[in-house]
Amino acid sequence: MPAGTLYRGREGMWSWVAHRVTGVLIFFFLFVHVLDTALVRVSPEAYDEVVATYKTPIVALLEYGLVAAVLFHALNGLRVIAVDFWSKGARYQKQMLWSVVGVWLVLMVGALYPVLGHAVREVFGS
Repeated sequence: MPAGTLYRGREGMWSWVAHRVTGVLIFFFLFVHVLDTALVRVSPEAYDEVVATYKTPIVALLEYGLVAAVLFHALNGLRVIAVDFWSKGARYQKQMLWSVVGVWLVLMVGALYPVLGHAVREVFGS
């Protein structure tokens, strides 16, 4: 194995890693989301303060990252299902991965304005 290389796999291995990483990131988001939502029962004022911090441009970038993680995880999950349950899935796994990446990129470009539009207006003015 070459020095500094952990994985010798190609696209399939990297999609496997990305699928796990996005799954963990989504899990942590859901954990934090449940905690901040539960805060409304403890202290509505504290909840309002937390929600106010969510309206910053930095959090908008994090939301865009969340959209990226959820979309990739969902699309790659469909690819994994196809590889597992379609008799020719393993043969076409690389083409399906590049299709997933292409669809993901198109959807991410489409999500730019809805997710980041408010943050851009706040930073640069309307």
